[in-house]
Amino acid sequence: MKGKGRIHSIETCGTVDEPGIRYIIFMQGCLLRCQYCHNPDTWKMGEGKEVSVEELLHDIDSYVPFFKTTGGGVTVSGGEPLLQSTFLVKLFRELKKQGIHTTLDTSGGCFSTSPTFLASLDELLSLTDLVLLDIKQINSEKHKELTGIANDRILDFARYLMKRNVPVWIRHVLVPGKSDVDEDLVNLAEFIQTLNNVEKVEVLPYHKLGVYKWEALGLEYPLKGVEPPRADSVKNAEQILMAT
Repeated sequence: MKGKGRIHSIETCGTVDEPGIRYIIFMQGCLLRCQYCHNPDTWKMGEGKEVSVEELLHDIDSYVPFFKTTGGGVTVSGGEPLLQSTFLVKLFRELKKQGIHTTLDTSGGCFSTSPTFLASLDELLSLTDLVLLDIKQINSEKHKELTGIANDRILDFARYLMKRNVPVWIRHVLVPGKSDVDEDLVNLAEFIQTLNNVEKVEVLPYHKLGVYKWEALGLEYPLKGVEPPRADSVKNAEQILMAT
């Protein structure tokens, strides 16, 4: 289990949306620059805290009884966890030995068809019980404006997860004026319909909880003046996306 990873932080009793009580590891490093990111301090590679698999397992051990009684487990988020897939293979392998449920929370933005990447990814997916996949915009140009990159790799990753028959929950952050247009939502729904491994679709309303981090980092927040979506807008998006 040699080798270390870089993490941003840990949440020990996460209960939002996923199965049971979760131990959530936020990895350091991300290729996307989402305009609404609530963890911009995870972007830079090489920062964060360096940890070993053994250190994480030692900390996780005290939460195992909660996992077993609530159907919970370990979730790896970010940042972008797939940037450290080799490290996660080692971690997930040990977790599966203990029968612990594993979830990967990813945007898929670093997906590649290179043999080296796929070899590591395939091994990681074989140890992953659930993937939470963020599809932020189905329109590639709008996606690039919103996140800094086009969405081609992300959609390819979604198709690859279907090919591997990995259970997926699709998540879509609803940002007024950025990702709430009906035409885009319909197109996203149609894309989701092409995937046979999607167990759940969730609409996550945009919020401003991370604005203070942008300010603390001396970054200009791109969505100044944008308020969280109204309840009827969220309901509309849910009706369109969940009609799949």
